[in-house]
Amino acid sequence: MKKQFVLAAMLAAAPFAATAGELSYTYVEGGYAKTHINDDDFNNPEGDGGFVRGSGAISPSFNVFGGVSRVTEEVDASVFGTPVDVEITQSELGLGYHTAMAENVDFLAELAWLRQDVDVDVRGFGSDGESFNGGRASIGLRGRMAAPLEGWVKAGYLDGGDFEGGFVGTLGGQFQFSPTWGLVGEVEFIEDTTQYRFGVRASF
Repeated sequence: MKKQFVLAAMLAAAPFAATAGELSYTYVEGGYAKTHINDDDFNNPEGDGGFVRGSGAISPSFNVFGGVSRVTEEVDASVFGTPVDVEITQSELGLGYHTAMAENVDFLAELAWLRQDVDVDVRGFGSDGESFNGGRASIGLRGRMAAPLEGWVKAGYLDGGDFEGGFVGTLGGQFQFSPTWGLVGEVEFIEDTTQYRFGVRASF
């Protein structure tokens, strides 16, 4: 009876074990987003909202990816003397390359177009908005540290268009509790902006 129980448990875990070591580049994810901006004039505002993004493998080594996030916040800006509603929308579309460096570890390279839309509504004075466009180039590593846990780290440069050039850093991870579903968390640094994302990923 004990041997039958162990065999049944092994057979039940087999589908997950077969895919746990593979890093999928086809997925969709979404969840909670938070943005912190270092800006003394607006008392270093923090916005809350959501995000959705995804990736699709187009060959064994290349994938396309994209996503959008939106956060909003009410700040008390001393420069206006009245509450200000700020909405920040960030969109990204890019092409990624990956190749195996070691067992369960991939080297990453990415090129992406990035757009930030900042809309400001000063109560009693009206609203205004501004858009920023640029390109991002990054390299990094993605690997599986254990059967359900993987992580990634990327460093890059944002320049061109409306951006004067600056460092971009990303640190993230996923806890995969089934072959399809996982919990993801990520922190991204872009110039004076820090973005946090927490959500659910479906990999295919």
